[in-house]
Amino acid sequence: MAAPPDMELSSSLSLELLPTDPLLLILSFLDYRDLVSCCYLNRRLNQLSSHDPLWKRHCKKYWLISEEEKSRRNQSWRAIFISTYSDLGRYIHYYATLKKAWDDLEQYLGQWCPRMISSLKESVREEDLDAVEAQIRCKLPDDYRCSFRIHNGQKLVVPGLMGSMALSNHYRSEDLLDIDTAAGGFQQRLGLKQCLPLTFCIHTGLSQYMALESVEGRNKYEIFYQCPEQMARNPSTIVMFITGTSYLEWFTSYVNKVVTGGYPIIRDQIFRYVHDKDSVATTEDITVSVSTSFLPELSSVHPPHYFFTYRIRIEMSKDALPENACQLESRYWRITNAKGDVEEVQGPGVVGEFPVISPGKVYEYTSCTTFTTTSGYMEGYYTFHCLYNKDRFFNVTIPRFHMVCPTFKVSTA
Repeated sequence: MAAPPDMELSSSLSLELLPTDPLLLILSFLDYRDLVSCCYLNRRLNQLSSHDPLWKRHCKKYWLISEEEKSRRNQSWRAIFISTYSDLGRYIHYYATLKKAWDDLEQYLGQWCPRMISSLKESVREEDLDAVEAQIRCKLPDDYRCSFRIHNGQKLVVPGLMGSMALSNHYRSEDLLDIDTAAGGFQQRLGLKQCLPLTFCIHTGLSQYMALESVEGRNKYEIFYQCPEQMARNPSTIVMFITGTSYLEWFTSYVNKVVTGGYPIIRDQIFRYVHDKDSVATTEDITVSVSTSFLPELSSVHPPHYFFTYRIRIEMSKDALPENACQLESRYWRITNAKGDVEEVQGPGVVGEFPVISPGKVYEYTSCTTFTTTSGYMEGYYTFHCLYNKDRFFNVTIPRFHMVCPTFKVSTA
């Protein structure tokens, strides 16, 4: 119901009489949509809503525009917000999160993996993404598109941005695919219908896929590793090891792991070992810590064969006395699967070596194990002998560490 003319006039007059500073303070709490709406209410609010400092918060919140960039662009905050919105407005709920993730990742790589920086590709245009949608006849999620407006993945090089894994006879390094390569690998075959590859390893042919539609038992935008069911009558039946529920969650959680040191940097590569802070034990001057990783490309659900690798770090305190130097003699493992079945293993050295540990020194090695259950744990001890007292032997605890297969489900193909 419309207000009487005299009431409108009264409201208008009262607004005109209000001092500017309190009104600007009120407007500073509004979101950008409401601030724009105020421009159309009356002349006074139009003038106040155009007050440039009001747009500074929105430029920083949604577009991560710094004072330095504003000076470089030589525009007002309001003009910057409007011009950026005209280009990236559809991504306003994703851009800041993804831009920060990319910026953090680049800063980290610049310090620890500088050669990987040169593999990153420049952003793509909106029309390039539209062309890919037309090519594959499927819509791309906005968070995925937004990421490509910042960086168009990377070149097909080694090491890959999305992490590496190396064993004595196996190597994996995943590249983040650019949009054209991803579109070229778009799947319509049974078992991977309407799935788009996000990553690719040139050594194994392995990819992580994103489902663009809810078909064959997958959820829309779910991200997964494929694993053919070896015992299925239909060879197109695919088991999915789930790695993310959306592109935003998948990419930002990975970057957070990298930049917070959750994944170690080894030989200028990101290795996807996960360290549990509880998997640390100290015996006398020696500390043993363990990190683990699941390898989907060497695992299967049918038959049940879950492959894990673990990385062990053995370190003697730098404050230890020189006469405490010692050499690893043997190892003992107690391995327990999810059913409670126990296997015990004992043998000389580790991976064919008998490392010497002295104050401040570190020895690291990798090994692997498999389970017929989706989880299990290992624990045990190393036996050392002292170098300066060869008659003295002592055991060093290996902390219990758990290995758990990621969530998986079977395709309905």
